[in-house]
Amino acid sequence: MPEIATMRTLRGRAHPQGPLGRLAMHTGAVLAALCLAVPAVAAGAPPVDAVSARTTQDETIYFLLPDRFDNGDRANDTGGLSGDRLHTGYDPTDKAFYHGGDLAGVIRRLDYIKTLGATAIWVGPVMTNRAVQGQPGHESAGYHGYWITDFTTVDPHFGSNADFARLVREAHARGLKIYMDIVVNHTADVIHYRECPTGDCPYHSRADYPYQRRGGVDGAPINPGFAGDSIGTDANFAHFVRPDYAYTPYVDAGDAHVKVPDWLNDPIWYHNRGNTTYVGESATMGDFGGLDDVMTENPRVIRGMIDIYGDWVRRYHVDGFRIDTAKHVDAAFWRAFIPAIRDIARGEGLPNFAIFGEVAGGGDNAPNQAVSTRVAQFPATLDFGFRFRVIDAVTGRSGTDALDALFAADPLYANGDAGARNEVTFVSNHDNGRIGWSIRRALPQASDAEVLARETLAHAMLLTLRGVPAIYAGDEQGFAGLGDDQRAREDQFGSRVPEYNAERLIGTDTTTATPHFGTDHPLFRTIASLARIRAATPALRRGEQIVRARSLGPGLFAVSRLDPVDGHEVLIAYNTATTPVSAQIEVNVATAHLVALAGACPAAASAPGSVRIDLPALGYVICEARK
Repeated sequence: MPEIATMRTLRGRAHPQGPLGRLAMHTGAVLAALCLAVPAVAAGAPPVDAVSARTTQDETIYFLLPDRFDNGDRANDTGGLSGDRLHTGYDPTDKAFYHGGDLAGVIRRLDYIKTLGATAIWVGPVMTNRAVQGQPGHESAGYHGYWITDFTTVDPHFGSNADFARLVREAHARGLKIYMDIVVNHTADVIHYRECPTGDCPYHSRADYPYQRRGGVDGAPINPGFAGDSIGTDANFAHFVRPDYAYTPYVDAGDAHVKVPDWLNDPIWYHNRGNTTYVGESATMGDFGGLDDVMTENPRVIRGMIDIYGDWVRRYHVDGFRIDTAKHVDAAFWRAFIPAIRDIARGEGLPNFAIFGEVAGGGDNAPNQAVSTRVAQFPATLDFGFRFRVIDAVTGRSGTDALDALFAADPLYANGDAGARNEVTFVSNHDNGRIGWSIRRALPQASDAEVLARETLAHAMLLTLRGVPAIYAGDEQGFAGLGDDQRAREDQFGSRVPEYNAERLIGTDTTTATPHFGTDHPLFRTIASLARIRAATPALRRGEQIVRARSLGPGLFAVSRLDPVDGHEVLIAYNTATTPVSAQIEVNVATAHLVALAGACPAAASAPGSVRIDLPALGYVICEARK
């Protein structure tokens, strides 16, 4: 069994889910089973305020893990638990345990986040977690928030439900939205299997261990009348009463009611087939390193999850969900869950409720992301393809034609190119690592100045190319990271982890041992400037994108973004080479005169339909056609 601390990393390497035909089955039956559970939008819904009225494409997102952002209340560091770190989960010197960050800290830094130019905050999961999990000698804590036991309360390490309500209220007062990171795929590791007491349980497939036999095809008949998990009706699942088809699941006596709501404590609501191999059916039915994999095909589970997360919308008026491990849940679940949640949100005066799912993958991931917008009907996904293609471009590992190939796949998304503009783009995150680490790994001999220039260029792409940009907390302070997963989750409030404090930051001589909330770091200033330009330029938020130039090696990449109202053009050009670039770039014939939004732009076109752009090494320009 892999170390539990590495589960999040393993998810990032998981393979796409199984055949689309099976995932698309019986949508009507599932929706019919849910019809009584989806609340109707009340007549005379609440008025929509200015924050809620903003479209999702208008946002610039700031992503943070509360435990690693700021510690505003040291009284909750141990989550109200007593004992050593294996009981409380608190050890600020170990990157695998709680460090003390909390919601009070996030509230304290709202003005800092707004000064950066963010308009929405994606907050890592805040619900109550299993404090510590793992085999002896391999324990780690649920500081990241993805090992939930109580789906109704804020983890005491982060504060209280009242603290969360205050966060949303104070964020809204500043014009900031709050996006919750939520988990449906699994819960904390509470269920055990008698056949593998060490927890290293290989995946048992439906073919070898059918639901209708106990312990394999030669076992005693069980669950008579059950027609399989693809028939998502209450009538069918009424015949599904025994969970011991693949393993014999059990729960320790002390954990009999550890999960909230209480229905989640019954093993019947889980797949119980052992650990995923990240391929085939196990990608949606296997346990992630022992985490209890929820049987999301069951209509009772669908209704229960809608109730859980709909209640967070009703109680706190959050503005959206980022959904963890989305591709590891069957698509029929999402086709029921997403419209139900958005109906609830509309009934609460939230017409632009954002939902974007984690569909992890590499540089060629665009088709998988697009499938999720069509088959699972996600409004958007996290754009992993964007991340990897930008990294390849700014490190010189590929030509900028790879970016062109990425955007050429945009018509695959639901609603085509317009749908692709809803994708949440990023260059760093808590699972795959920071852009600074990627640059240094690819170019170990690069000077600090060159690394800074390449990271600046990556963030310029993030904030000006199509999609909704998500900035990972700490990038704006030059956090470089030491790898993926735990090694990319530094404390912004001053760390006591020796490994973090030995990290060489970008653009500064400071270390993570001191708090980093200043506004003078060159990356902070660049991101803030680009965010202001984006906010003031509708073409950069909602405009159609046209690729104008690309290179087979490091060098020029250029796009035009078109104003969504009058169609006037904003030309953005980037140079991924370490030498200057000068080139004629095609533009609309109507683009005769230009205004520089960033960098040095020519005052006029060279000829109808052509503009000469001069770019410094690793530079960029943003040039807007005069209206």
